[in-house]
Amino acid sequence: MSLRRQLLLWLGLSFCLLWTIAAAWLYSDLRQQMRTTLDQRLAASARMVAGLVAQLPADAWRQAGEPILSIPQSAGVACQINSPTGQVLMRTHGEFDGQLDMPAPGFSDRLIDGQPWRLFTYVQNGLHITTADRLAERVTLQRNVIVVAVVPFVVALLGSLLVLWLGLRRGLRPLERLRRELSRRAPDTLTPIEVEHAPSELRPAIDTLNRLLVRTGEALTREQRFTSDAAHELRTPLTAIKTHVQLASRLEPARAGQALADAQAGIARLQRTLEQLLLLARVEADETAFDRVPVACSIVVDAALADLPDAARICTDDGSAGSLTIAAPQGLATAALRNLLENALRHSPATDSIELAIDATPEQVVFSVRDRGDWPAERDTADLTRRFWRGACGRGPDSGSGLGLTIVAAIATRMGGELVFEPRANGGLVALLSLPRVSDRPYS
Repeated sequence: MSLRRQLLLWLGLSFCLLWTIAAAWLYSDLRQQMRTTLDQRLAASARMVAGLVAQLPADAWRQAGEPILSIPQSAGVACQINSPTGQVLMRTHGEFDGQLDMPAPGFSDRLIDGQPWRLFTYVQNGLHITTADRLAERVTLQRNVIVVAVVPFVVALLGSLLVLWLGLRRGLRPLERLRRELSRRAPDTLTPIEVEHAPSELRPAIDTLNRLLVRTGEALTREQRFTSDAAHELRTPLTAIKTHVQLASRLEPARAGQALADAQAGIARLQRTLEQLLLLARVEADETAFDRVPVACSIVVDAALADLPDAARICTDDGSAGSLTIAAPQGLATAALRNLLENALRHSPATDSIELAIDATPEQVVFSVRDRGDWPAERDTADLTRRFWRGACGRGPDSGSGLGLTIVAAIATRMGGELVFEPRANGGLVALLSLPRVSDRPYS
């Protein structure tokens, strides 16, 4: 069942139930009020007759003739006056002989000729004055009042249901516009959704959906970029490996060994490229996938140096590293520092050393990597973090994947840090990697 029908059903039933309860309450109160009003009228009639009787002379009853008036029974009202001895002095209906006699004052109900009547007796100076109403007349009056009240009630109820239906139709119109907007979209359309005159209750849902579309678009962009990068970078190594294997199968054993060695080198480079691609895709994914457990800088440095074959060329100045802690996953921090050191080793002469220093600010820990490599002092460093950019190294066997510094920049950005390069005066680079610090003492 649609939301509109559910709302219409539940609200319509609620309206009908509440209006019915209100009508029953109103009818009960109206019936009681009418009974009280008619009883008061009956009592007022008796008192009025008593007032008229009090104005008659004392011998008026002896001079009166027949005490029975010829009022038809269909009039629905009756009156009788009795003397203190019980003698009927005046009666409006002759056929009511003895049926209007009431020894005690007050109200009572009585069947007269098979019809219910309401009687009231008033005593004044010994005279018993009894007035009566036929209850059928009261029932007819109540029925007429109910009919008059029910018609506006039914009209108001039907009008309320109509207004409810129109209000629901108008109120749910933004949902219908949202449905049409979504149904018209192509599967690859991820632009934000705009619904005109959207109510405040629907706006959070639209904003959430738009944020989901943005995240989905970013995820698709990352997947497409990863697919494109993988296809671009893996084609050449795979072709080279295939060529070396084919040569090894055709050449004599002495030369086949060299072809197999070249194939193994290509496999190692391919493996490294795949690892870098996967790490970059992971870094660019949702940051909630990373566990930001604080880690000591000394642990990061030791792990990064352990993965480098030329770690002996790195001179470390980490006197304060033991007391510094960063708010970043150990694996990502280690990968970022290792890539910086590996890049510096690759672009520096084999006889030169690399300087690694660790400094701190109140908010950041700065890893400084200094080399005397082949980077000119006057050259701009903007291209260093571009994907697959290798500069003057080209695509030689030691050129790397062209993703190392891109990964470092992505890790720094994701962790809330920064990667900055500064050319050195006589050639080489200073790479400054900043990561968030976990402070162990307050700063003044």
